[in-house]
Amino acid sequence: MHIDVNNAFLSWTAVDLLNKGYKYDIRNSYAVIGGDESKRSGVVLARSTLCKKIGITTGEPLYLARKKCPVLKVYPPNYKLYEEMSNKLFQFLGKYTPDIEVYSIDECFINYTKVKKLYGDEIAFAYKLKEKIKKELGFTVNIGIGNNKLCAKMASDFKKPDMVHTLYMEEVERKMWPLPIENLFGIGRKTAPKMRELGINTIYDLAHADFQKMYKYFKNQAGKYIEAANGIGDDEVISEESAPKGISKSTTLPRDIANKQELYKVLEKIASNVAYLLRAEKKYAGVVAVIVRDKYFNNKTHQQKLKNPTNLTNDIIKVAKKLFDEVWEDEPIRLIGIRLDNLTDNCPYQMSLFEDIEKREKEEKLEKIVDDINQKFGEKAVKRASFVKKNNNDVV
Repeated sequence: MHIDVNNAFLSWTAVDLLNKGYKYDIRNSYAVIGGDESKRSGVVLARSTLCKKIGITTGEPLYLARKKCPVLKVYPPNYKLYEEMSNKLFQFLGKYTPDIEVYSIDECFINYTKVKKLYGDEIAFAYKLKEKIKKELGFTVNIGIGNNKLCAKMASDFKKPDMVHTLYMEEVERKMWPLPIENLFGIGRKTAPKMRELGINTIYDLAHADFQKMYKYFKNQAGKYIEAANGIGDDEVISEESAPKGISKSTTLPRDIANKQELYKVLEKIASNVAYLLRAEKKYAGVVAVIVRDKYFNNKTHQQKLKNPTNLTNDIIKVAKKLFDEVWEDEPIRLIGIRLDNLTDNCPYQMSLFEDIEKREKEEKLEKIVDDINQKFGEKAVKRASFVKKNNNDVV
C-alpha cells in the first residue's frame, strides 16, 4: 500500500489552526501555503481545492496567484509543525505494522502481505484505515493498493482526495496505459519531453516501445522505464528496522540549492567522507545510492549495483554524480546524501581490457597514505584539491 496525505501542508496547517480555535477550516476556502509575499520568489507550496479549480498551481509565484484570486489568503509554511504531524501519522501506522518505508514527509509505503492474516482483505482494511486517520488525526489520505510499490504509488495518485484505489497487474492495461507519459511514476520533468519527441505520449506507448530504440537515448534506464510502464517492479518495502546495514551520510544545506556544480561539490565531500569510513572498516561497497530532498520535502533515492565493489573515493564520486544526474529534475535541493550498501570484506575485482590497473593500484596506495595522515593529524589534515576554497592568491 502507498499512503499519501492529501494536500499535506495545507491540511496540517488547517488542523493546527482549528485546534487553536480558528473559526473555519481553511481547506474549504481560497487558501494557499506560500512564502514571503514581499518577494517575487515566493511561491505556492500547497493550495486548497477551490484554488485548484480556478487554476492556481503549486510552484507558481504568489503574485500571479493573487491575480487569479484577489481574495486569496496566504498562510506561511511551518516545517516544525509538518514534521510533528508527519511523525504522528507514521507512529499511528506503526500500530498496525512495523513494515513502513517513509518515502517523504507526507507519504509512505507499507507491506500489507505480512499482516493480511491479522486484518483481512486489503481493500476493506484500507477504507477502515483511511477513516481512522481522518477521525483521529484530522486529515485525509489517499491509499493506493497494488502488487508492488510502483502500482501502489500510481494507484494513490488516481482521483483525490480521501480515496482508496487499486492497481493490480490485471488492471494495468485498463487503468494505467491510457494515462499521459508524465503520469508514470519515475518519469520526471526532464525525461517526459524526450519521450514525447520519440512519439511516446502515453504509458501504453512506452509499454510497447522498442528497447533498442529506447536504449540509444536512455541507456540502462530504458529497460526500467519499459518495465514500469507494464506495471513491473520488484522494489521491496524497506523499513528502518529491516534496512540493510550500510554506511550513509547526508547533509541539510544551509539554503536551497539549484546549481548543479554547487551540488556536485557537496556530493564530492560526502563521497570522500563515506569512502573514508568504508576504508576504516576495511569494507568494500557493492551498491551506491544517492538521496535528495527538494524544497517541498519530497525524497528521491536512486541506486546502482557496481560491477566491482569499491572503497575508492573517485569511484564513489563518479557513480554518485551519474546517479544524481539521472534523478535530479532541476528543482532546488535542501538535503543531499550518499548511502553505501552490500558491504563486503573483500573485492573480487574484474578488470576491464581498457582499464589502467597500474593507475588504480597507485590510487589505492594514495588513499591509504591520505587516510594514515588524517588519522594521525586529524581528518582535515589532507583535503582533496576541489575542497579548497580559492582566492586570488591561492594555488591549488
